[in-house]
Amino acid sequence: MIEEGSKRGKAMVEKRQLFVEMRAQNFDVIRLSTYRTACKLRFVQKRCNLHLVDVWNMIEAFRDSGLNTLDHNAEINVSRLETILSSIYYQLNKRLPTTHQINVEQSIGLLLNFMVATYDSEGHGKLTVFSMKSMLATMCGGKIVDKLRYIFSQISDSNGVMAFAKFDQFLREVLKLPTAVFEGPSFGYTEHSVRTCFPQQKILLNTFLDILMADPPPQCLVWLPLMHRLANVENVFHPVECSYCRSESMMGFRYRCQQCHGYQLCQSCFWRGHANGPHSNQHQMKEHSSWKSPAKKLSHAISKSLGCVPIGEPPHPMFPEQSEKPQDTMAHTVQPKPVANNMNNTMLMSSGAPTPTKSVLESPSRLDEEHRLIARYAARLAAEAGNSTVSSSTQCPPTDLSFNFDANKQQRQLIAELENKNREILQEIQRLRLEHEQASQPTPEKAQQNPTLLAELRLLRHRKDELERRMSALQESRRELMVQLEGLMRLLKDEEQKQATQTGGSPHSSPSHGAGCSMPMPIRSTSAGSTPTHTPQDCLAGVGGDVLEAFAHGVPRNLRNDLLVAADSITNTMSSLVKELHSVDDAAEEEDNNMRNGGLRDRAEAE
Repeated sequence: MIEEGSKRGKAMVEKRQLFVEMRAQNFDVIRLSTYRTACKLRFVQKRCNLHLVDVWNMIEAFRDSGLNTLDHNAEINVSRLETILSSIYYQLNKRLPTTHQINVEQSIGLLLNFMVATYDSEGHGKLTVFSMKSMLATMCGGKIVDKLRYIFSQISDSNGVMAFAKFDQFLREVLKLPTAVFEGPSFGYTEHSVRTCFPQQKILLNTFLDILMADPPPQCLVWLPLMHRLANVENVFHPVECSYCRSESMMGFRYRCQQCHGYQLCQSCFWRGHANGPHSNQHQMKEHSSWKSPAKKLSHAISKSLGCVPIGEPPHPMFPEQSEKPQDTMAHTVQPKPVANNMNNTMLMSSGAPTPTKSVLESPSRLDEEHRLIARYAARLAAEAGNSTVSSSTQCPPTDLSFNFDANKQQRQLIAELENKNREILQEIQRLRLEHEQASQPTPEKAQQNPTLLAELRLLRHRKDELERRMSALQESRRELMVQLEGLMRLLKDEEQKQATQTGGSPHSSPSHGAGCSMPMPIRSTSAGSTPTHTPQDCLAGVGGDVLEAFAHGVPRNLRNDLLVAADSITNTMSSLVKELHSVDDAAEEEDNNMRNGGLRDRAEAE
């Protein structure tokens, strides 16, 4: 009894320990509930060392524990759950180096108490198989697309179509995680959660991934992809100064205001709602998960304008719609390779030739013919196997022998046809390879035959290098002109303020933005390695807002138009500045003359 009481007391201490440590992190100061929930669950994941267990290792652990043979609604007691967690963590320590071993007993105790507190709040001492699978598959490490594929395999039928009742059950289980970290009012389960996620009637795998990995995802699960983005940017360094706390560098996310030029916040200041100067919490912010220097931005913009960089990438690869429900093993979850290509490669390797490239073999007519031949060959082999089985159990009559001879003859003919086809493919591959080598590497005979073409190529390369050097020089001179223009405009403003002060007026002040209580969600860049759209203002870091406003009438399509527009604008602005400076000087000279003439007139009247 004393030992049981001590164990119970130790379990209560470990149960409180995780939540006490989480409260010490002061996550509740984060204003947005999405970031607050993701930070709390990420803390639980790291504290329990679940981020070190990949989703594939978790699936294998489910299979080794026999959970793939149990019904989803079957219950397991806490002692068996502890055994499963022990197996997971001890296998993890075998994979880790000796210098990075974890405390297995502590990790088991923390995770076990968290799972019991989350899924056994009434104290029955039992958890369902589906609850455990949903929690561990969601909180373990790995890519989100692999987790969602495994979850879809658990909630789909034998035809590869999602069952809405099972997805509703998954939402009930997975939304208990935000509730366990005291975020239930923001992300609790409701009866309409399923239809808000999937208004369609038939959901296949790719549709399931498209909706849950969209930007933004469904509101009830918006914290799930954010938790994975937090894990990806924890060690990302941004050499940028925070506009509020004045920290010279940032770690994690970086947020840039879409209205205030050059205003950027670190994730700590943005999450806490800090703002200063003209910036307001109501301004739209853009979230960046990577840093690229201005030179890389310029090269990326040039490559994008030339069509070297794809405009948009799909959020996940397209998977074939499975006709059968995959099992809880890695072999069934990983996408299998096509059988036909494997057989072709095996045949080519056995003949001593190199494996053909994909572009050569994927002609439609050739593939269709090969598939028909392989299908015929497989059917004949199956018929032969069936005939051999029948003949082994019963004595075959003479007619069966003649049939077998005919079948063997047809098989030999089919094998000969396949060998001839394989030989033709090898010859075609060799011919195409020779043509490609001859086209890519010009011989001296070709150079002698067409020296004009080589001269034009050299001239084009020289012209390309010259244009690149000239473009770099123009960019640098443009920046210098912008800085000089900013100084001139600042002098003009000072002169206007002095003149307004002398005449008794007051300079105009720009209206300030009102600070609001609410803070909108930031706009996230398209990928973890993506950068914001390149604009001319991005290349002019340090130039004041007046110059930027002077050139804010549209983004040119390429750098050449950009430079022409900038040159025209600078010329017009400089001419207007010279005229205004001359008018100011003339007005000052005229005022001095009037004062001088007035003084002479007063002196003459006095005499």
